[in-house]
Amino acid sequence: MKCPICRQGETKVVDSRGSEEFVIRRRRQCLSCDRRFTTYEKIEESPLKVIKKDGTRIPFDREKIRSGIEKACYKRPISPDQIETIISDIECDVYENFEREVPSREIGEKVIAALHQLDQVAYVRFASVYREFQDVNDFVEELQPMLRQRRATRRRVK
Repeated sequence: MKCPICRQGETKVVDSRGSEEFVIRRRRQCLSCDRRFTTYEKIEESPLKVIKKDGTRIPFDREKIRSGIEKACYKRPISPDQIETIISDIECDVYENFEREVPSREIGEKVIAALHQLDQVAYVRFASVYREFQDVNDFVEELQPMLRQRRATRRRVK
């Protein structure tokens, strides 16, 4: 680390502490002129890229996930905290399991799974866009497993 005052290259760290998230504040002293100065070190991460269906790569953006989920949950009894929890869980999962690139398919399937547990209407809305339903038959095909499960549950209750 060069001294900003005399431009000599020898300094020592006098004090070091974390300041913000992933930022280290270091108080340094020049061994040549004895002046003190502060440096901040930040971890440089390579940004995670999302591989879209057409093969293009774009930076990961949690706000795109939020937008899709909010559209699916429009006028449903789902709180902003529940939406934030889904987004955070997906983001954590993606950063844990992928280093540089993640297929958009992986993110979409994680959203679908989370919405399936949370709200069936939001799930079907999201699935209809994500899986590109072409007609009513696609909706019926998606709903069949849920309807079978509902009938089986009703039979057990009676």
